[in-house]
Amino acid sequence: MLFLVLLLAALAGAATATVLTVRGIRAAFRRGERDRPGWLRTVALLAGAGTVAMYAWGLLHLGYAVLRAEDGGAGSFPIEPCREAGPQRASQVDGYEVSYLPIRFECRVSGGGTYVTSSVPGYVNPSATALGLLTATCGILATTTTQREPSPPVA
Repeated sequence: MLFLVLLLAALAGAATATVLTVRGIRAAFRRGERDRPGWLRTVALLAGAGTVAMYAWGLLHLGYAVLRAEDGGAGSFPIEPCREAGPQRASQVDGYEVSYLPIRFECRVSGGGTYVTSSVPGYVNPSATALGLLTATCGILATTTTQREPSPPVA
């Protein structure tokens, strides 16, 4: 069930990223968007698309790890994503946890504690964070710049 939720969330993220990309490209070529606030809005839309796409990519990897972890049958113990830590540590695994901020798959050890696997690529969380900060910065700057500029006189 968790796999399906993660898959649907990743698909929704991909659709959202596509919409933001199209809006960003359209804003870049719009005639009235050639001023500073317009370019900041364009960068915010495109960076936002990158943020959502990177997060969706991480959710897709997380979903695949959950799918492998919940796969029953021969060879299902220890949990497949947890085997990368070696047979000694993997034999102590009694479950798993998922984290959404940051995105990661954690193996729960019977003696207490967890360890993080490499199921989600290492570049996903830093990239999503950097793009998210760029999105927020450009969005805020576009808003404040638009508010400061005087309105053109009405004839």
